[in-house]
Amino acid sequence: MYTTTYRMMLVSYSSSSDEESENGGEASNDHDIKSFSPMCQEDPEGLNPGKKPKMKQPAGKPRLPLPGCLLAMFPEDMDSKTEDSSLHGGRVRSFKHERGNWATYVYLPYHPEEEFGDLMEELLSAAAACDVVLTRQEEFHLSLSQTVVLRHHWIQPFTQSLKAGLLHCKRFGCLAGRLKIYCNAERTRTFLGMEVVTGHAQLLDLVRVVDRTMTEFHLDTFYEDPSFHVSLAWCVGDLTVQLGLCLQELQRLIDNHEDGPFLLRLDCVESLHETAPLMKSEGFGGNHR
Repeated sequence: MYTTTYRMMLVSYSSSSDEESENGGEASNDHDIKSFSPMCQEDPEGLNPGKKPKMKQPAGKPRLPLPGCLLAMFPEDMDSKTEDSSLHGGRVRSFKHERGNWATYVYLPYHPEEEFGDLMEELLSAAAACDVVLTRQEEFHLSLSQTVVLRHHWIQPFTQSLKAGLLHCKRFGCLAGRLKIYCNAERTRTFLGMEVVTGHAQLLDLVRVVDRTMTEFHLDTFYEDPSFHVSLAWCVGDLTVQLGLCLQELQRLIDNHEDGPFLLRLDCVESLHETAPLMKSEGFGGNHR
């Protein structure tokens, strides 16, 4: 009925083996030198002129910096640059990242048809002519829940609860073909979406099932009067007014498609429970920005 995808994080920990390997496994303090390596001690009396005195390492020896590619493997070690919105197309987190929290939402995927790409290019060009620069979504889906935060140990029981609830849901299809403008609650991003025109009642049935699981885990349920849609593109900030000025022209491109009105067709037999870490490296495809 649905697939669950997990992307786990590695945990960084420090080790003294690096320093030991640098020194060839030798001990570094005076007591160890006297106890185990008498031949390596300094000769203050000059009794062994053929032996060079051992140079003492300074106590505060600086470590070499780790390469950036290694730092990227351990996000908990990253500094405040990870929150720099300029690194993520201007997007801002809807809630702060905390270690052990996972952003989760339930959705139906939309797999674009071949001509969808050409239509998207026309829509983006028409919006740009109205001074609204849109960025195409990386993936397309129809949400059945809000983005919520799960603790890691909740993931398995949460998934099992969803599976049990969705087990008896029947297969159906729905169509989306009406453009609509959306803005997130924080007013930090504006979206151009295509709203569902058929299948609304069946989608509401799915949401009731998902909401029962959300209630079980004391999480926020879906919107009371949802506008089911597939987000096509987005821009930073609240540009609902500017985008609204060209909405009629954008809809005309949809309605006057060469093969008739272009409709997004979703085969609602597969619902995916997407779980991704609250990390800029993985989570920006989700709804928590």
